[in-house]
Amino acid sequence: MGDNGFNMPPGFRFYPTDEELVVHFLHRKAALLPCHPDVIPDLDLYPYDPWDLHGKAMCEGSKWYFYSRRTQSRVTGSGYWQPMGMEEPIYSNGKRVGMKKCSAFYLGQQPSDEGVKTSWIMQEYGLPDSISSTRSSSRRRSSKIDYSKWVVCRVYERNCDSDDDDGTQLSSLDEVFLSLDDLDEISLRNFT
Repeated sequence: MGDNGFNMPPGFRFYPTDEELVVHFLHRKAALLPCHPDVIPDLDLYPYDPWDLHGKAMCEGSKWYFYSRRTQSRVTGSGYWQPMGMEEPIYSNGKRVGMKKCSAFYLGQQPSDEGVKTSWIMQEYGLPDSISSTRSSSRRRSSKIDYSKWVVCRVYERNCDSDDDDGTQLSSLDEVFLSLDDLDEISLRNFT
């Protein structure tokens, strides 16, 4: 798993779903509960450019994972993270357990229309306000740190196969995910 310093058994792969990142990792982090295995490090994202995450964040393949504090500053040394679209809810057993926000990395100074969009993407997972405010109210009395403001991030570089790609074309994987936007129309009976 890269040069992270994590001692994992041979064959171990870290490939969590959105639900698993929120339920099994972020909720435990926010509640100050131990997480086994404790493989995701704490990292202040914003001083680092995405290509500097290797060796600092947990790496699996071409994806980096880390916890960070939720902050309004999204500026790094070489650029900034610009949110893309709306936040998406994350569900587990029919209950909303988290939110997912996607951002693209731009080179340049924020806010500037002249920033150059890169192929780096960040998926930032946070707790819904209703969950985080409930959990943090009891902790504020016992600690000066508000643990409800933690997020878990997945950063990766999107592959660009085309030389004339201007950043507006979708990858085939993105097109598949977009075609699945209305899962209510899909019946599991068709697959059995």
